Amino acid sequence: MRAMRLLLSFFVLFSLAFPASSASAADDGKPCRVLYVEGGPFGNYQQTLAWTARGLEHLGLIDNGQVEIPKDTESAREMWLWLADHARGKIRFLRDGFYSAQWDNDARGIIKNVIKERVRARGDVDMIIAMGTWSGVDMVEEDLGIPVFSMSVTDAVNAGIVLSTEDSGRDNVHAQLDPGRFKKQITLFHEIFHFKKLGVPFEDTPDGRKTAAMDEIEETAAELGIELVKSSAALDLPNTEKAFANLKGCIEDLSRRSDAIYLTYTSTPMNRIQDLMAPVIAARLPSFAQAGPDLVEHGVLMSLSQVDFRDIGMFQAESIAAVLGGRKAREVNQIFEPELGLTINLGTAMRIGWDPPLEVLAAVDTIYPKSPLGQK
Repeated sequence: MRAMRLLLSFFVLFSLAFPASSASAADDGKPCRVLYVEGGPFGNYQQTLAWTARGLEHLGLIDNGQVEIPKDTESAREMWLWLADHARGKIRFLRDGFYSAQWDNDARGIIKNVIKERVRARGDVDMIIAMGTWSGVDMVEEDLGIPVFSMSVTDAVNAGIVLSTEDSGRDNVHAQLDPGRFKKQITLFHEIFHFKKLGVPFEDTPDGRKTAAMDEIEETAAELGIELVKSSAALDLPNTEKAFANLKGCIEDLSRRSDAIYLTYTSTPMNRIQDLMAPVIAARLPSFAQAGPDLVEHGVLMSLSQVDFRDIGMFQAESIAAVLGGRKAREVNQIFEPELGLTINLGTAMRIGWDPPLEVLAAVDTIYPKSPLGQK
């Protein structure tokens, strides 16, 4: 049965594949052929891809990067296919170059080996966009000899994707880094609410800890004198209902034992966030979303977030342009600290009985006036 499941995963993942050209794209005048790999669907991946494409258009590397972000799904597959069909120029988005493990560890291993074989044997790929921690780790484990851009990663240094913020450690690897991002989040959250016990849901595996940036969370809690209340379960699962049930179990547990909740990165669909946050609201606890404003819009109390993905997309596009211009990926600056704004949900604030003081409101960049929780 296991072998059959792996085989089925393989065919599902590559059902959109088309025969690829065996000609080398490294020849002068030929476009750079790019593939995309992710651990699974996630809204931030869509945003990063969309704005990177726009940045590439702005720099004149492609003629059309105006790909739309689809509604009611966090999948980037249709976006990639659109770019493959409509973007032309110095970069070619390979139509058979979209790989997603759908948060399945078995499929992840298959994809890693397929891409490695494709790059080395077929030689029809010139660059890799590795979206998220899983794919970043997998694509840099072996020197594939082509540039790898690790994007939308929680902590690329602790994940082992790059050596340090200043040096990727590999000539062909580049990752966008925002040092101390999560320390800033927790510090601000604590300054506002002065909680003593911070509840954190996560998956207690090496990959799960990296995805949640647990090292930085633990270090920050120790510095602030906060008791970190942890609740762990299997969260990166292909069975989305099981993953959601596990995460909600963690949230229910933490709502009983904590003073505040720090919601780490989650693949939970946005239309399920209100259900996920119900125990937190019932316990009248403040909550903070590690991933950003989309979760605040759907019921989490607050988050620190970049105003939009425009700047980060341009940073990624400029990094790619530098490599296409002849620089090694390792030589390109990895540090990008976006302008941040505070986002709060006033509807959620009312439901937990919190009246934001004027000094907090003065620092808010985005306000959602109503919480979806309880709405008809």
